[in-house]
Amino acid sequence: MDFKTLISNRISEKVNIPVKDIEKMIEIPPKPEMGDFAFPCFQLAKTMRKAPNLIAQELKNSIDSQGFEKIETVGAYLNFFVDKGILSSSTIEKILSEGKSYGNSNIGEGKNVIVEFSSPNIAKPFHVGHLCSTAIGNALYKIISSQGYNTIAINHLGDWGTQFGKLIAAFKWVDEEALEKEPIKELLRIYVKFHEEAEKDPSLEDLGRLHFKRLEDGCEEETSLWQKIKDVSLKEFNRIYDMLNVKFDSFAGESFYSDKMDEVVEILEDKGLLTESKGALVVNLDEYNMPPCIIKKSDGATIYATRDLAAAIYRKRTYDFYKNIYVVGSDQSLHFRQIFATLKLAGFDWADDCVHVAFGLVKFADKKLSTRKGDVIFLEDLLNEGISRARAAIEEKNPSLENKEDVAKKVGIGAVIFTYLKNNRERDIVFNWDDILSFDGETGPYIQYSYARGRSILGKATGFSGTPDYNKLNSKEEFELVKLLGGLNDAILSAIDKYEPSILSRYIIDVAKAFNKFYNLYPIISCEDVGLKAARLKLVESTTIVIKKVLSLLGIDVVEKM
Repeated sequence: MDFKTLISNRISEKVNIPVKDIEKMIEIPPKPEMGDFAFPCFQLAKTMRKAPNLIAQELKNSIDSQGFEKIETVGAYLNFFVDKGILSSSTIEKILSEGKSYGNSNIGEGKNVIVEFSSPNIAKPFHVGHLCSTAIGNALYKIISSQGYNTIAINHLGDWGTQFGKLIAAFKWVDEEALEKEPIKELLRIYVKFHEEAEKDPSLEDLGRLHFKRLEDGCEEETSLWQKIKDVSLKEFNRIYDMLNVKFDSFAGESFYSDKMDEVVEILEDKGLLTESKGALVVNLDEYNMPPCIIKKSDGATIYATRDLAAAIYRKRTYDFYKNIYVVGSDQSLHFRQIFATLKLAGFDWADDCVHVAFGLVKFADKKLSTRKGDVIFLEDLLNEGISRARAAIEEKNPSLENKEDVAKKVGIGAVIFTYLKNNRERDIVFNWDDILSFDGETGPYIQYSYARGRSILGKATGFSGTPDYNKLNSKEEFELVKLLGGLNDAILSAIDKYEPSILSRYIIDVAKAFNKFYNLYPIISCEDVGLKAARLKLVESTTIVIKKVLSLLGIDVVEKM
């Protein structure tokens, strides 16, 4: 039974306000002793011409209280205490019947949502910073898909721009054997060397720009080298995506839009938006209190703003998106504001449906990453370190565990992903391995261990049969766990509304904590009351379903045993 809807229906009958509007007003009290749901009557005062506390009292006296233990008023609030047995029965049975589809809905049916994420630059290492976009974007892709949206995952590869002219210029220093063995590391080496040499001989920068202009013009030598760079890079990237179990519907990167940029320039010219500034063509954004958006540089070459404009127009035509989401670092906030403002000035009102989902930095002992200086931590090394440390922890805690390597991989990689998704995405991430891989506290291993503990309890109860008596799940801890499990869809919808996967991470931390509290306080397998034992086992099973569901939405695998 959906008590929120039940309350909304009963109040709506009395005040003649649509159920959906009432539902938005309903709150969850900060403390359980204040009730399970609360309805503030302030917003009714104007239409009903009465004091909010009097409205609350009238509603209490007039609405049907069936399904509730009691309804109380506290000032202007109407507090509902639900019937614990009814709530437990309806919530648990719903979870058990729906299984892995529990929490899903079809509210997004018929709407296309694009999630652009990961988008590394080819020829550069897939480093720890890239996992921010990859983990957040993959989670949003899965979370949004769960609500019936047709979600399209796009990897907008950074495979175009002046840096490739520089890399082509640097190819005279390449070691072909090293390129074959470790392509990204060799490409990084010559890229770093280029910048070192350019500090001594600034004319190299001009050479790099010339090579990119020739690449834009389709010259054979530059195009052939660029394709080679792209092929070896994608091979390396896909290995990392396989480790993370991340998949994309499109790898259309910046180069895909190289033949679509002339139209962008034409559109902006036709709208009278282009002006010349120091030889460059720009769109003036004074009315948005922003610096101008550069469309063409003084040498006639385009920049990534031009390509992003072309990409947005192409996506609208191709997918007719409901939302076009860019999961890109906070340092690009101004860039996206300029892109969206330029689209708006060009008459594309759907620019309002384009969203920049920003995130913070990854820090290791105050170390800032810089590809130009070669100061990077490779993501693959980070993931392997997580697996290695998880393996060591398993050897210490449970050396006889079956499938240790598979468990270590899931726990190690899951721990790293959870670290990226645990807190608000705009906060910086500071790595501490002891915290990340702890089996206590707010960590991925703690959540995975809670799931494995639940599966272990259910395994020990194999063969038990009994009819659950949900009325006996009346302790504070049991009821709080049931209420948390019932809130999954609300958590998912809130995560979508705020483009914030950490809402689900925090939710599942609360579920795991409530489950472990319940487990430590009350007997389950040894419970002598058959009806209560059956109800508790159903509660355990429901909890494992919800934990597995949320971790899957976050892109993390569960382990059956730890």
